[in-house]
Amino acid sequence: MDPAETFATLMSPEGRLDPYPAYERLRAHGPVVQTGPGVYAVTGYPEVDELLRDPRMRVSDDQWRDMMLPQWRDSPALSTIARSMLETNPPDHSRMRRLAAGAFTPRRIAAMRDVVAAQADELIEAMASAGRGGRPVDFMADFAYPLPVAVICALLGVPAADRPLFRRWAADLTGVLEPEITWDELVVADAGATELVGYFTELVAARRRRPADDLTTALVQAHDAGDRLTGDELLANLVVLLVAGFETTTNLLGNGLAVLLAHPAAADVLRRHPEHAPAYVDELLRYDSPVQLTSRTSSETLRAGGVELPAGSWVLLLLGAANRDPRRYPDPARFDPWRALLSPLSFGAGPHYCLGAGLARLEGQVAFTRLLHRLPALALSGTPRRRSRLTLRGYETLPVTVGELAPVADHGAPVGATPDTP
Repeated sequence: MDPAETFATLMSPEGRLDPYPAYERLRAHGPVVQTGPGVYAVTGYPEVDELLRDPRMRVSDDQWRDMMLPQWRDSPALSTIARSMLETNPPDHSRMRRLAAGAFTPRRIAAMRDVVAAQADELIEAMASAGRGGRPVDFMADFAYPLPVAVICALLGVPAADRPLFRRWAADLTGVLEPEITWDELVVADAGATELVGYFTELVAARRRRPADDLTTALVQAHDAGDRLTGDELLANLVVLLVAGFETTTNLLGNGLAVLLAHPAAADVLRRHPEHAPAYVDELLRYDSPVQLTSRTSSETLRAGGVELPAGSWVLLLLGAANRDPRRYPDPARFDPWRALLSPLSFGAGPHYCLGAGLARLEGQVAFTRLLHRLPALALSGTPRRRSRLTLRGYETLPVTVGELAPVADHGAPVGATPDTP
């Protein structure tokens, strides 16, 4: 199967559900391969890392969109994403990112650990109540979505009562992040974008009337102060901060729990030794990345992996494939939290490195340790259902049984937990 045929299988419904076989077939042709006229796919870890950091590689700009998608301005979904920091290049990207970065400093994230733990415990106790008598519960609906959406909504100042609105709207909008999208899928994405922009238009007006100590107020004030943020940029970045703030983490929690339950010995080590949570989360990010790809265009001719990328090339950087590059990670299909040099590319690299990566890691570390401790009999129940997405890889449903709830000691760790190493 040549690279173009292999790439077509990756874009198919089967490839979206399980991209890893297609990644390996692409990798057999080299770390960088041409898959069509002006289109290249990158599976190698060093090549993806290098290209993400190369200033000659740029996200899609208005000129590229005008050429490839002439009607993009008529699409609420495409135009919203285009005006956010997600799809802008320096200096505009740097200007917008700086305005939001203060909410995601390491110190502020560390200070949120107790809040995240309290929210996780509340959700775990609700799952235990709903799952009494062996009744299955959906981990995605009952934990993986509500935990990160509560955290990002608290940062943005979104009222708790509005949190249930966002799961469907965000799922609809993120269809435009796929490398291929049908007209019907774009119509759905536009509807989601319209709902989200309408919601934040009202929230912005509310924060002008009554400022609060939240990120929405800070961005509204930056806009109102002058030339640091346009009106379209304000709304677009609020939408993207909300959606990115929980979509990736929701997928990390769902993908990660499925892996841990499939590896009970490794899960038991984490249950007994929660201090190893950072390594576990990084390996979960590597093993089944919640974000599988991103794309760039080359502003000038360059070389990567021994292949020339002409100016104007569209380059798909397959993060999920790079995370399983055997040159970087021997026996990459094996789950192993004790790997050396764990540095997954799941959050990207370079100027567009995910602003909320530290927060997502914190949520994963807290969530997995508390889930395994407080629900020691947690197990899959029935058949999980994957979302038919490639860029954002996750589960639609993940049914589990929870068993009995273990108590929590005053210091926040379950009674009987030991901090020593294995």
